[in-house]
Amino acid sequence: MDPAGQQVIGNDTAGVIARPPLLFLGALLLGFALDHVLTLPFRVPRIGTAHWISAIIAGSLIPIGIAIFAAGIRNFSGAMTPVQGTKPTRALVTTGIHAWSRNPIYLGMFLVYGGIGLAVRSPWILILILPLAITIRYGVIAREEGYLDRRFGDTYREYKASVRRWL
Repeated sequence: MDPAGQQVIGNDTAGVIARPPLLFLGALLLGFALDHVLTLPFRVPRIGTAHWISAIIAGSLIPIGIAIFAAGIRNFSGAMTPVQGTKPTRALVTTGIHAWSRNPIYLGMFLVYGGIGLAVRSPWILILILPLAITIRYGVIAREEGYLDRRFGDTYREYKASVRRWL
């Protein structure tokens, strides 16, 4: 919605560096490849207490991440605004899970990504979460925030001031 409460329709987009699902998939595939090509000197144990702890954490992160991701998608669908950053935003979504996190879809993706890294015991996938987070933060979120600020003005700035980026 624009500051006057009207739905906004236009052709501009946030201009993110790449679609976020592709960035997550790319980091995941790179992590798998690095695990086979550049083995690190430390191993993540596949038996014992560490195995069970990481399995329990992974088994929790993945479904929680999927639920958060799905709730974010559902909010966008309910507002009839596209999830894809390559299409113009039609409405500012501030209710539901978006009342707690400005980026629940990315948060869900990170939880699933980390859960996969733990489930497959991949040090490289877990290491790559840091450059992935930096890329998402500056190559995607910063651009989206600038776009939403231009598109929705004070309404977005008020939302941004009252809701955290992640949690």
